[in-house]
Amino acid sequence: MIEDEDIEFIRLQFTDVWGNLKNIAVTPGQMDRVMDNKFSVAGEALYDGVIEYSDEIYLKPDLDTFVILPWRPQQGKVGKMICDVCFEDGTECDLSPRTVLKKVVDEAKKEGYTFTISPECEFFLFHTDDNGAPTTVSHEKAGYLDVGPSDFGENARRDMVLTLEDMGFEIESSHHEKAPGQHEIDFTPRPTLEAADSIVTFKFAVRSIAKRFGLYATFMPKPVSDVAGSGMHLNISMFKDGKNLFEGKDKDSMSDDAKAFIGGILAHGEGLCAVNNPIVNSYKRFAAGFDSPLKIDWSCKGERCFVKCCNRFGQKNVELRFPDSSANPYLSIATCIAAGMDGIKNKMDIPMMDDPDGKNLPGNLSEAVSYMLDDKVVCNVLGDELVEAYATTKMGEWKDYMTQVSDWEIGRYLSKM
Repeated sequence: MIEDEDIEFIRLQFTDVWGNLKNIAVTPGQMDRVMDNKFSVAGEALYDGVIEYSDEIYLKPDLDTFVILPWRPQQGKVGKMICDVCFEDGTECDLSPRTVLKKVVDEAKKEGYTFTISPECEFFLFHTDDNGAPTTVSHEKAGYLDVGPSDFGENARRDMVLTLEDMGFEIESSHHEKAPGQHEIDFTPRPTLEAADSIVTFKFAVRSIAKRFGLYATFMPKPVSDVAGSGMHLNISMFKDGKNLFEGKDKDSMSDDAKAFIGGILAHGEGLCAVNNPIVNSYKRFAAGFDSPLKIDWSCKGERCFVKCCNRFGQKNVELRFPDSSANPYLSIATCIAAGMDGIKNKMDIPMMDDPDGKNLPGNLSEAVSYMLDDKVVCNVLGDELVEAYATTKMGEWKDYMTQVSDWEIGRYLSKM
């Protein structure tokens, strides 16, 4: 295909621990080395240089993820593949987020379970300044499901959808979201690993297309005060022997497996947040009045719950409404599936719907990290080394934030004290 399509560069891509997309480009002449597991990069890339990691890592491409980038020149094309991070002998690195998810998928398969996931990804389109740097400025006033000319971003969003479809995505729908400059694009269901790969590629494509329109696409959870934040809702269905295990006796009921899966998510809710809401800004999204979760609860209707059980694509699924797109999708999906599976294994029950006494969400990143460290299921999924690195880095991020003096503090206190 590289020869037939006149592809001159191939991007070998992977995510670091925090979910940042990394890549190195090679020419077709290097592909023999790449396929023989002889192509290495500095291991510090796994931690984005935040933590020292001296081992070399080898990039083993998953050929099923190969795609040509439609926005690049069509003469001398550019392709890309998502890679597993390996050691020199070909064994996969336990610190690789993609490997973490693959292990969870394999464990579920041993029990006969498979999953499909359809993500709903929200993001903002903002203007850039004269130097091309992103701002938080949007001149539009459009709201939920509005159309042009109020929706200034509809042309960019249309090109994003068409580009994604050129890359093999099956897009269910796209629309303007509630906040000015906020948009959402929804995928149809995909197998677990493919869904995580698609989120990584989606964010890469959306940012690239936005740049062509002179805009910046950000997946920051709460970039603007007093408007809705952006989530990464995950719609999960669970199967065994071709049967959706979440289906109840009729379309309005759910199975015992669905209840137990939800019970597992709720039981591990606090521990899941550090991975699924991994930055200081994540916890500013959880505010009343903006259709974001307020407690660790569940419902069959409404938008403010932590978990929602509903019908989608003609089948019963469990929608996780708490993750946001600052999360590493591999670690997000891995920890959530493990928590749900723990609920099924232990036949966990669920509280009454919209329980007013539901557990509170962690109030900030520091609290979330503490809950994560106390959650054996989440820590077991990540592994000791990754847990230690993750907790150390995130607590350092929190402490750094707490030493900063914000404009809000200056405006609130300076003239009064």
